[in-house]
Amino acid sequence: MNTEILNNDIQEFISNNLTEEVSKILLKGTNFKTVSTKEIIEQIEAKVKCKKKLPTWFSSEKIYYPNKLNIEQTSSEITAKYKSQLFKGRSIIDITGGFGVDCFYFSKKFENVTHCEIDENLSAIVNYNYSQLHVDNVKTISLDGIHYLLSKEDTYDWIYIDPSRRHDSKGKVFFLKDCLPNVPLHIDSLFKYTNNIAIKTSPLLDLTIGINELKHVKDIHVIALKNEVKELIWILENGFDGDITIKTVNILDNNLENFIFKLKDEPLSNVTYGNPLNYLYEPNVAILKSGAFNSVSEQLNVTKLHQHSHLYTSNELLVFPGRSFKIESIIDYNKKNIKALNISKANITIRNFPETVQQIRKKHHIKDGGSTYIFFTTNYLNNKIMIVCTKTDL
Repeated sequence: MNTEILNNDIQEFISNNLTEEVSKILLKGTNFKTVSTKEIIEQIEAKVKCKKKLPTWFSSEKIYYPNKLNIEQTSSEITAKYKSQLFKGRSIIDITGGFGVDCFYFSKKFENVTHCEIDENLSAIVNYNYSQLHVDNVKTISLDGIHYLLSKEDTYDWIYIDPSRRHDSKGKVFFLKDCLPNVPLHIDSLFKYTNNIAIKTSPLLDLTIGINELKHVKDIHVIALKNEVKELIWILENGFDGDITIKTVNILDNNLENFIFKLKDEPLSNVTYGNPLNYLYEPNVAILKSGAFNSVSEQLNVTKLHQHSHLYTSNELLVFPGRSFKIESIIDYNKKNIKALNISKANITIRNFPETVQQIRKKHHIKDGGSTYIFFTTNYLNNKIMIVCTKTDL
């Protein structure tokens, strides 16, 4: 950590060049003697990435930024704030602290927060930034989090872990046992220091694989931001062997779309299959990731078009966790019928359909956009159909 970067003149240069092309700065160079052009560019690139993702850091004075990869890997403020509301207690330890965004929000909910980060430089950056952000109840430890736990006798209300999903030799990994740290290997040791563990994983992790690798899984939170799944949060409770609850959320600008179900109930849920009615519904991506295809039909009392289509319908307009459409027409899929529609521009979605969006656009000369939405799908009679819709206000 080069503290010369915090010099007023250098900070002003960084702020004034956030929109400048990096190549131009490299070519022109800088005249600062205590900080290299490369270091300044690293600050600029990282700060730019924080503008939308970490606005608190971006808008605060004299924040020190790590390389942009650390920013890319950290939680966004929106998801960190949401997660902080899931946990209660007096003390929490994050054994894979990173840039410290999660701990920043934990500090608003817990009296004592411990941030462990094995990278000494990153740990120093986090400690400095907390002082700039007026956070005084987070203790930063520059050690491997598991080694730190094993060296102490302290206990915590919660242990939080965000395992690295890159392995030095295997590249990107999709099993928890291949992440760093190896949580399944250490799970019994971790429960000696807490009764509650929260694990953040990539949405690429299959729920069944994760459940099989872990012990005492109580809840799984599927967190999406503006219909893009960002992370999974696994809640483990020492000794828990009951039914796992899946809690999905899609965080939007003005509201949260929530859907909750018991994993064991999904295959037992009563599903009604039928033709499209007056309204069509497409679940948000958090629900689709969770696999709650039958539970949606039973809980929300909507008809499913096909076992594998994951589209739903009703006669009356309902508040639905996803996109809602007014059905204008339902047409058998063939070239003659598409031509008769005389549509040159539309938003196209495929569900359980043999052709891709690109193939359909090319074959039938339909451009992207406009107010018309066409779903190409398969109905419960296994017929290929087109559902022409307009969006509702809900």
